Amino acid sequence: MSMKIKTKKYLSVTLIIALGLVLVLNIAYWSHLDHGYQQTQRQSGAQMKELVSFLAGALSRYQSIPHVLSKNPLLVNALQQQDDTATLTALNQYLQEIQSITEALDIYLVNANGDAIAASNWQQSYSFIGQNFAFRPYFQQAIKGQLGRYFAVGTSSNKRGYYFSYPIYASGQRQSTEQVQPEILGVIVVKVDVTEIEQHGTGMARASNYEFAISDPDDIIFISSVPQWRLAAFNPVTPERQRQIKQSRRYADRTIHELAIEPPYTDSADERYPIYRINHSNNNTIDYMDNKTVMAEAGWKLHILAPMAPTYQAMPPLLLLYGALYLLIALALLYAVERRKNSQRMRHAHEQLEQRVQERTQALESSHRQLKETQDELIQAAKLTVIGSLSASINHEINQPLAAIRSYAQNTQTLLARAKWEDVGRNIITIIELTDRLAAIVSQFKSFTRKSAGNEKATNVAQCINDALTIIQPEVDKQGVELQLNVADNQTHIWCDPIRLQQVLVNLMSNAIKAMQHSSPKQLIIGVMVTDRVNISIEDSGSGIEESQMKKIFDPYYTNSRHGLGLGLSISRRIIETMQGQINVANRIEGGAIFNITLATYTLGTP
Repeated sequence: MSMKIKTKKYLSVTLIIALGLVLVLNIAYWSHLDHGYQQTQRQSGAQMKELVSFLAGALSRYQSIPHVLSKNPLLVNALQQQDDTATLTALNQYLQEIQSITEALDIYLVNANGDAIAASNWQQSYSFIGQNFAFRPYFQQAIKGQLGRYFAVGTSSNKRGYYFSYPIYASGQRQSTEQVQPEILGVIVVKVDVTEIEQHGTGMARASNYEFAISDPDDIIFISSVPQWRLAAFNPVTPERQRQIKQSRRYADRTIHELAIEPPYTDSADERYPIYRINHSNNNTIDYMDNKTVMAEAGWKLHILAPMAPTYQAMPPLLLLYGALYLLIALALLYAVERRKNSQRMRHAHEQLEQRVQERTQALESSHRQLKETQDELIQAAKLTVIGSLSASINHEINQPLAAIRSYAQNTQTLLARAKWEDVGRNIITIIELTDRLAAIVSQFKSFTRKSAGNEKATNVAQCINDALTIIQPEVDKQGVELQLNVADNQTHIWCDPIRLQQVLVNLMSNAIKAMQHSSPKQLIIGVMVTDRVNISIEDSGSGIEESQMKKIFDPYYTNSRHGLGLGLSISRRIIETMQGQINVANRIEGGAIFNITLATYTLGTP
């Protein structure tokens, strides 16, 4: 019984997943298809603007030529002397020259009856001279005093062209201010070869992966990037329509065929995405989206036909992706339902893990605190080691003012007995000064030996060096060391714990004095240079450091002295690194060693 229930359950789940898959694929298909239509339409709009701009620019090159030519008196003379062979020959040669310069297809002059009396192709087999063009709309427009525009297949040349025409007025009549209709003697016509325009447009279309077609008001394709579409009609060509086309003579003797298009072409603007399947050669049909615009000035309609193949080809992978994602989500949900059965156990294990992590974190924090305390103790021990090594000099420095105080006190007793009050006063002032000096020395040593609380603040570098020298001065005097202090800027500050920086300086100065015990002369040079950073240098004239010791000198417990622990330089480097600085050592060219401390400068007032 339970087996049947499980089977029904699995079947129900499978059916629900299958129905959901069908729904998701259906929604994804139509959604992405609509998105593809929108994207194609946007691209077609941009392509259309580019092509319209090119076509308008290509035609505008020739638009003003008839107007300019109409001002030439040679044309008026020819129309007024149509039987003068010399005049017509000169005009033919002139028109041939202008045609060569402007790269127009043909230029010809038509009289008021529509007969061509001169042409740039006067020497060609298809010369227009003697042909009557009164039936052409461009002639009818120009003879009425308008700029004529027309596109058609030439009846003589059998070439597709775009025609610009302009009236030729009798001399001086156009400038008359009287309300008199000026006399029009004839029409000058410039025929533009649309083949070159078509080739450039085809190149643009191929580069952007689309096709284009230019149709007349009767929806007959006049120019196209696809050769098979040229002189084909979007709409069915009935015998009556074929007769009307022949009668208009726009396409000369060319046969207009019907474009193989499905569904039937419509010029309705209500259709959101007009999609047509058009037959190419070899029965190869391609789906296109038709985006069109009317170029009213040129008298034609431009169609941008964007292939839908990229959109259609992108659909199967997308549907496969959506199907896979849906199935993954469905499996994830099933997995989540099954996973809930073990959630309690996992939650308990997670709580235990968190407790262990917390205990381990506390242990690590405790270890870190102990390590920090040990480090502070080592730093303090290093301080006391330095003070111990300087103890003899410190005793001498303290004993000197003490002996002087005793001597002045005894002398004061004698002076008191003799009632020499002025001398007594001077002795007391001297005793007070010696006491202040002794207090300053003791205070400096007390401040140095006190444990640092890690209070960082803006520290004056020069002051810190002077404080360190106060501690070192007794040993300097005792050892007969020549002290040279090169601190140019007394206002340079760094951000640090001043007691710890002072400890580093005292340690390095003390080591330098020890290194010069057997040297002569003994020179201790302390310098400060400030660029973008602060460099404190401590130089001695001792024996220097052996190359083999250079890499080990900052290692813990490494020392050449029998009395040291080998922690001074190691702790000094650690202190400088906590200040985001560097310390290094090198040998001087003159002999001895030089320690360099590099630290970042601090500008007062900086937060």
